[in-house]
Amino acid sequence: MIATLERNATAPDDLMTADVPRGEPTADEWQLMYHSNARPLYRYLLRLTFGNREEAEDHLQETFLRAWRWVRQHPADLTTFRPWLFTVARRIVIDAARSRKIRPTEVIFDEACQRAAANDVESFVLAESVRHALLSLSADHRAAVVELFYHQRTAKEAAAILGIPEGTVKSRVHYALRALRDAGLGDDLASIG
Repeated sequence: MIATLERNATAPDDLMTADVPRGEPTADEWQLMYHSNARPLYRYLLRLTFGNREEAEDHLQETFLRAWRWVRQHPADLTTFRPWLFTVARRIVIDAARSRKIRPTEVIFDEACQRAAANDVESFVLAESVRHALLSLSADHRAAVVELFYHQRTAKEAAAILGIPEGTVKSRVHYALRALRDAGLGDDLASIG
């Protein structure tokens, strides 16, 4: 009877593994497997994720979680486990890349987008105001302003295109800008010219 009790008795060192199913690795075996494989596996994952440390760490954790689940159901020798770990890690990276392709691209709406939208509206309103004001000018004045400001030509180039003296181009632009200021575009003219 005493011999049977001694055989069934659990030593203090065996308390951690007393309820471990037959064939499942002990905590010490897991630590040994982790310490011998984690660093090379992490370096491998870093290469697969193009240096993204956070993603490599996530994949490393997922790899060991899958290994732990698999070994609990399929007892294996942890000392020869490395090739399987690398295969699982590679497949995790591939699956993550595929799932990113399927998901729509995330769009972050922040203040910069709001400011850009507001600037677009302001630009449109300004452009419409300038267009209406230009239509109120005489054809000669409008042609001189368009050549100088829209086509960004010099007074000499505009004179050659319009077939008038350079001084006349300058004079027409001067009076056209004055008319535009009188039409209420005084401050806005600085942004166009």
